[in-house]
Amino acid sequence: MTQKERYAFVLKYFETHAPNAETELIYDNPYQLLVAVILSAQCTDKRVNMTTPAIFAQYPDVYALSTATFDDLFPLIRSISYPNNKTKHLIGMAQMVVQDFNGEIPATVPELIKLPGVGRKTANVITSVVHQQPNMAVDTHVFRVSARIGLTVNAKTPLQTELQLLKNIPEEKVHIAHHWLILHGRYICVARSPKCGECGLRPACKYYAKLVKAS
Repeated sequence: MTQKERYAFVLKYFETHAPNAETELIYDNPYQLLVAVILSAQCTDKRVNMTTPAIFAQYPDVYALSTATFDDLFPLIRSISYPNNKTKHLIGMAQMVVQDFNGEIPATVPELIKLPGVGRKTANVITSVVHQQPNMAVDTHVFRVSARIGLTVNAKTPLQTELQLLKNIPEEKVHIAHHWLILHGRYICVARSPKCGECGLRPACKYYAKLVKAS
């Protein structure tokens, strides 16, 4: 199977079996999504979704969050990984959005990555999910799944993975392909003992082909 055929197979499979894939983070607007994505770094979406309602109740918008003190916000996210840093990042993010962006969450990657706690992955998530821009956020799931299937070749960093995926996925499908790969990695192509027996991508998967060859 050629690389072009592999991509075609994978995209067709997901289009058929997960046509409405979307983020599992619960949010109502770009502000809430940005807070949730910052909190989700090295933390499960489930835990984030348990935590954000209290934050949004006390800080319903970026203006309210910009006035938060560390001591007031920290207890609300104590159960999240790296709560000290994330508390500082959230307050700093809100203050910069108010001061530099007139209270509007930026809509471009270069602007977003200026915000505290926002790296390239987070910026790609926001622009992809909110604005459906053709940006590919590469987390551990996307990195692992892409390499296992063979969508990427010798990609050593998230950026290398991102660039290879963008090169081969049609622009109009990038924003949903991000969710396809994440969810596949979260529930099927898990880090340890991937569920190959349940996976419909076996005919196109290099990892599975190696398993068959080795057996």
